[in-house]
Amino acid sequence: MTAKRRKTRVGLALGSGGARGWSHIGVIHALHDLGVKPDVVCGTSIGALVGAAYAAGDLERFARWVQELDRREVLKLMDVAWGGGLIKGRRLFELFSAQIGDRDFSSIALPCGVVATDLATGREIWLRDGSLLEAVRASLAMPGLFTPVERDGMLLVDGGLVNPVPVSMCRALGAEVVIAVDLGWAKIGRYRQRGGGLRGLRAPSWLDRLARLVRRAEVSEAEQRRSAPSILEAMLTGIDIMQVRVARSRLAGDPAEVMVTPMLPDFATMDFHRAAEAIEEGREAVARARPMLERMMEE
Repeated sequence: MTAKRRKTRVGLALGSGGARGWSHIGVIHALHDLGVKPDVVCGTSIGALVGAAYAAGDLERFARWVQELDRREVLKLMDVAWGGGLIKGRRLFELFSAQIGDRDFSSIALPCGVVATDLATGREIWLRDGSLLEAVRASLAMPGLFTPVERDGMLLVDGGLVNPVPVSMCRALGAEVVIAVDLGWAKIGRYRQRGGGLRGLRAPSWLDRLARLVRRAEVSEAEQRRSAPSILEAMLTGIDIMQVRVARSRLAGDPAEVMVTPMLPDFATMDFHRAAEAIEEGREAVARARPMLERMMEE
């Protein structure tokens, strides 16, 4: 008598990366087309948001909404703050709540985890209970851009500071095989240069104007002619570099069985109005990783 083969638990680790994270939607769609349906999903920053929509069963509605966003609608969602970050995020998360609902972790069928960072100690915080949307809001709170989230006596910010691609959390939640989606491959180095270097990653002009208002300084004609990046552009690029280095270090110590690497070198952090392009690149990234995925399924 042949023993029944036990199903291997598959984890999906969705990485941080700002607007590039819409490619996670295309990755999930393409994985489903191949018959790969994760048993565990963990996310950091934008990966936490897409992962939450997926775990809650609302990914299709969420995908339709993000593809309808245009530049003007994104601008309307940015409510200016004067402490803790440039943007409060209240309007943005009210809209997220309308799309995926403010559910409790205990009410979703697919095991899900979210990574955040304790601003006071720098510790990696794993969020697995309470409000799913509040956990996502904490994981998305990029320092200097979004205001931190107070939870359980801690001030929480972007999980990408400590664990940009949460392979380790997937394993802790029982995944035996992990598919990791790393958005950092085209952030620095040769792929970034193909996208136009810093020019290709410039923050949207409205964010530049916001940064100038905050610093309350007139930009001289001579300064405008220089090619140096704006304050906000330099900050976002610095965070990108840090997250890429941290991700590579973490993945070297705990590598995923399959790496999926969307490449969007000309995407700025806040280019949320370009969802269709990112989703298509997510599908392309899975196509590039298909040999490894097929081998994983065979084994």
